[in-house]
Amino acid sequence: MIDPVFILVRPQMGENIGGAARAMLNFGLDRMRIVDPRDGWPNPRAAATASGAGVVLDRAGLFPDVAGAVADCDFVFATTARGRELVKEIVTPERAMAMARALVAEGKKVGFLFGPERAGLENEDLVHANVIVTVPVNPEFYSLNLAQCALLLAYEWRRQGVAVPESVLGLARTDMATRVEVERLGDHFEDRLEAAGFFFPPDKAPGMKINLRNMWGRLGLTRAEVQTLHGMLRQIAWKLKRQGETDDPEG
Repeated sequence: MIDPVFILVRPQMGENIGGAARAMLNFGLDRMRIVDPRDGWPNPRAAATASGAGVVLDRAGLFPDVAGAVADCDFVFATTARGRELVKEIVTPERAMAMARALVAEGKKVGFLFGPERAGLENEDLVHANVIVTVPVNPEFYSLNLAQCALLLAYEWRRQGVAVPESVLGLARTDMATRVEVERLGDHFEDRLEAAGFFFPPDKAPGMKINLRNMWGRLGLTRAEVQTLHGMLRQIAWKLKRQGETDDPEG
């Protein structure tokens, strides 16, 4: 399987080329082609901005025109925010990457065209594309930085290819508390609150205790958090006991 190639058409700033390289490598892509860069190639500013993603620039192919850059591609997507009066299917980044993955799975070579920073791709560039990709941005301000656009597409490629749960609880060297541990914490709190006269009036005490038990079970506490709460209660009880002994005139 050959991953898609990102083709930067007439890029103007080395910083944006380097930023695009970083965005690509962040999400597992390393095939870049550069068409007629304004400031020549290699570009020291691109290398400086790419930082640890210099490998993408080292492998990048240099081409004089779009036709040469896409010559070996079986299917080409072009990124642009505006219509260019050409009849083309327009898809979102999500749909584009779903299509790209299906094509790549069939052994096809896929390319993505990214236009120059100032004006984007021209009709002469778009004729080489099968489909146009448009990011649903603010219609009042639709200009995307080259590196930003590369980041959005690379992220979508990675997102669809890696199984990542939508929500996880990051646990720092600890486990979730067991039901028994949470129940013991509830017992500890009830004992301390009972001693402090919290459950008043007596006829409401059962309902108050049930609400507290429900709260502890709903919080999803870790073992470390349960131990911390136990420690807080012990410290409060110890401090109150010391104060009582100090205030006792016979003490």
